[in-house]
Amino acid sequence: MKRMLAVLPAMLAAMVAALVTGTVPAGAAGNWAVTYMDPLPGGLAGGKPYTLGFWVLQHGNHPFEGELGTVGLRLTGEDGKSLMFEGTALPEAGHYATSVVVPEGVWKVEGIQGIFQPHEVGDLSVPGGLKVKPVQQGPIEAFVQQRTDYWDAVRPPGFPDLPGDKVTVRTGQGLPTAAPPVETAAPQQATAPEQAAAKEQARGSGGVPAYTLALAALGGALLAVAALRLPRRKDRKDDRQDPPVDSSSETIVIG
Repeated sequence: MKRMLAVLPAMLAAMVAALVTGTVPAGAAGNWAVTYMDPLPGGLAGGKPYTLGFWVLQHGNHPFEGELGTVGLRLTGEDGKSLMFEGTALPEAGHYATSVVVPEGVWKVEGIQGIFQPHEVGDLSVPGGLKVKPVQQGPIEAFVQQRTDYWDAVRPPGFPDLPGDKVTVRTGQGLPTAAPPVETAAPQQATAPEQAAAKEQARGSGGVPAYTLALAALGGALLAVAALRLPRRKDRKDDRQDPPVDSSSETIVIG
């Protein structure tokens, strides 16, 4: 509430100026949020990756406190083709970065600002560079008047370093409390030599387990032995002769 009362005079002045001149103040653009770009590379070539930094500030002069939602940069070509590059939060409040790969052409660049409406940033020519719309001084003046600073050395472009302590703003809601994890016994892992030996065996056998090959080899050996022993037993049976009968031997008959 105090913050709103502090910036209210500057907001009213900007609205009056808009009514007189017929223009929209920067603080009102994008439904009361503004996207500022960090310094860009000297030139952008088509099909090459670049990392771009940008700031999303409510009313154009302070970071939004709470869960903002998805932010990023949206590029729209002359043919209506649209490219969306979502931003990743950086340590500074309201500061984001994204990686882009843009084909050659002329693109309109918009800042996607979560719960706020998109903010028109400028025009990008590839090859070439980004022509950013001029930053209005109204939000920066309101930032100085409210005497509340949120950043150290890394800060939005054009925002002066105010004296005094910095204010920490919570720019994201905490995650819901999760249930305690259930402890389970971890499976025993084979040592590196055992894993290497297993892989070597599998590779040598074409992916067939080693014990399968051992059983097959043993079965083959038993069949070979049986095949060799069968003829020998037959030969021995054929070669064996009955003992000679002695006709002169006496025969005893027991009545």
